Amino acid sequence: MGRDAFPDTQWYNGPLAAGRTAALQPMSRIYEFTKTKEKTMSINRRKFLTGSTTAALGLATLSTATTRAAEAAASTPGPRPGNPIAVSTYSFWHFDRGGLTDMQKCIRLAAEMGFDAVELLEVQMRNGRPELDNAYLQSLKRQAFLAGMPLCGMSTHQHFVSPEKDDRKKNIALTVDSIELAYKLGIPTIRVNTGRWRTSKNFDELMANRGIEPPLAGYTEEDAFPWVIESFEKIIPTAEKCGVVLGLENHWGLGLTPEGVLRIVDAVDSPWLQVTMDTGNFLEDPYKRLEKIAPKTVFVQAKTYYGGGVWYTLDLDYDRIAEILRKHNYGGYISLEFEGKETPKTAVPKSLAMLRTAFARST
Repeated sequence: MGRDAFPDTQWYNGPLAAGRTAALQPMSRIYEFTKTKEKTMSINRRKFLTGSTTAALGLATLSTATTRAAEAAASTPGPRPGNPIAVSTYSFWHFDRGGLTDMQKCIRLAAEMGFDAVELLEVQMRNGRPELDNAYLQSLKRQAFLAGMPLCGMSTHQHFVSPEKDDRKKNIALTVDSIELAYKLGIPTIRVNTGRWRTSKNFDELMANRGIEPPLAGYTEEDAFPWVIESFEKIIPTAEKCGVVLGLENHWGLGLTPEGVLRIVDAVDSPWLQVTMDTGNFLEDPYKRLEKIAPKTVFVQAKTYYGGGVWYTLDLDYDRIAEILRKHNYGGYISLEFEGKETPKTAVPKSLAMLRTAFARST
């Protein structure tokens, strides 16, 4: 409030008592202040001392309470109770569940079921669209944020197992686009693959052959490893710029074995290319193989098969898998990939309950 509020008032612009704010004061207020100054200065000393003592005791009590609260917080065990459990939108889709392709619905279901985060499947999100509108992407990010559901990962597809340089170049560009898409969504990691020979008639045939397919005529895997390594080396600068960690999955192709996965990761030798562990992709002797890739694992996709698997069924011991990961100090996400024939409405919550139990920290 200034001069305009008192148009008929004389104003004092002289010096004020030490410690007071220098500002214009109405003369009437200065007069009242001067008239009562002596009365104000004659505060009863006993009351002052009593008030000061009370205030001091109050501050001491507050300080003690604050200290006790801090000590109590410090004595609370620090580590969280277990790994955060996410769900891949793939769990609601499987490439054929037409009613559950909508990403916003998947995010809503994940929150309602009690997951900690959501992993997106890029091909499901694109749904045949070569370009994704930024407004749509940001709406997904906003929805996930309001639901308290981090977008923790994204699964992508690429094929570097090709003798054709132009084909590899095209897939390098596609992967760079996927990295930039993840960056727009605030996603810190994406699943990447080596690709495969594509000599199988279709994916069903590949699965019938347990993920094994012959190389193209005239080529061997020794020809293919340099193609894949060189391709990832060209992608790494974009991953580093965007802050998106690539996780090479034990998927098929050259990623069919732990040795194949690690050969590529070790050759590229970058913190921006590590491993995404898929618990369901080592069809033989899974635990020893999972143990081999565990030290470089930055993200875990956990398969379940309630109702019987779509392509195959593995009886996985998740207590044992959790122990392997704890042994290697893995504290990251466990993302459910339900791949059974039971309806996701019942199978996904059952999977969550099982994973919560398995990946709880041992005391």
